[in-house]
Amino acid sequence: MHTSAPPANPLRFKSPARLVAEAGHDRQGHGLKRTMGLFQLICFGVGAIVGTGIFVGLSDSVAQAGPAVVVSFILAALTCVLTAFSFAELGGAIPVAGSSYSFAYAGLGEGAAFLVGWCLLLEYGVSVAAVAVGWSQYVNELLHSLTGHQLPHVLSAGPADGGAVNLPAVLVIALACVLLVRGVRESARATAAMALLKLVILLLFCAIGFSAFRAGNLLPFAPDGLGGIGAGTTAAFFSYIGFDAITTAGEEARDPRRSIPIAILVCIGLVTVLYCAVAVAATGAVGGDRVGGRPAALSYVVNEVTGSAVGGGIIAFGAVVAIASVVLAVLYGQSRILMSMSRDGLVPGVFARVSPRTSTPVAGTLIIGVVFAVPAAFCSLDAVVGLCTIGTLATMAAVNTALMVLRRREPDLPRTFRVPLYPVLPLLGIGCCVYLMYETGWAAWAQFAAFLAAGCALYATYGRRRSRLS
Repeated sequence: MHTSAPPANPLRFKSPARLVAEAGHDRQGHGLKRTMGLFQLICFGVGAIVGTGIFVGLSDSVAQAGPAVVVSFILAALTCVLTAFSFAELGGAIPVAGSSYSFAYAGLGEGAAFLVGWCLLLEYGVSVAAVAVGWSQYVNELLHSLTGHQLPHVLSAGPADGGAVNLPAVLVIALACVLLVRGVRESARATAAMALLKLVILLLFCAIGFSAFRAGNLLPFAPDGLGGIGAGTTAAFFSYIGFDAITTAGEEARDPRRSIPIAILVCIGLVTVLYCAVAVAATGAVGGDRVGGRPAALSYVVNEVTGSAVGGGIIAFGAVVAIASVVLAVLYGQSRILMSMSRDGLVPGVFARVSPRTSTPVAGTLIIGVVFAVPAAFCSLDAVVGLCTIGTLATMAAVNTALMVLRRREPDLPRTFRVPLYPVLPLLGIGCCVYLMYETGWAAWAQFAAFLAAGCALYATYGRRRSRLS
């Protein structure tokens, strides 16, 4: 008589050695190609981070913190840096496509890993949709600068914003999917080119902003005190989401154990300096009260300083390119995480299939693109940004915890980078994550509790019964 295997133990973990041994190919033997070097990884990280958060979200952070937004950016960066050390160590020790999900599987067990993957789906899904909506705003700004006309509001905004469908948001997701299914080499080259271009654009903005800098515009520096800075930090944190996507390239990097830790730390440092410079330039040029809450704020600042729409048009062009690269990088990361979960049996097998012609998970990428395009086209995402932030912070706390568990359980695991001042920095990382989670407010906590409950139910009814560890 045939008896089915018992459901997997949610506390069962997968060893780092097994994770690495099973990586690189699907069940049919079709594998990913190692084509990304250190420079491509750094550009990929910059491409994943720098986008809507600074081009669109800066105004929201300034509205909360005023000119003290630079302090908010530093505090948000500190949280990311503390966790980036853990990502760097684990990314070098376990160079697989699953990123946080795989690290949690090795350190915290299958149930926690599934919930981390569930939170990553939220993080990447909301961020891609929000980024695509921000891209639509700057497309209209660019069209207005070039032609004096804009797309009809009914076709460039969702129903919640007074339109019918946000077609530009759908278009940028579709273009990113097409590029991703063509191959990782093509995607890496496009991301590198776009990353370099947006760095140039932001440096140009800083030059223009500092040319009109007035110290008096920074006063009052913190109009709402520490509470405003704390709220601004939570808003600014959204600007850093995406740095963990570097670790999803673990199976397509040429020397992942060395290049992934370096790429993570270089990206965080570079982006933090850039964000602070942009924030000071913007508020010092026109004042925090005129930047806060204003859409396409960077274009507005340049137009005000130069007295011409040409400069704002250049910034809008840079934003269009920058935000498109974020969509590309985040869709890449999500497809690789779902591929890892699918190989473990926790999500349907279609996400693990790798095309023998392009060496990419074509079907999974297209499914993700369709699913993420729906909220981008029709939904207002303001209500779930707090949920996305709290889910991301929970994932980062889990990575710090997994690092400490693996230090005890796997002391001989080859580590090309080790977190300095261990265990102080991982513990501080957890503390910063918990503090920012608290700052998101009770409404976000209630949403997060419901979201976790749905994840637990999905794991109990699907993932736990189909796990390959059964």
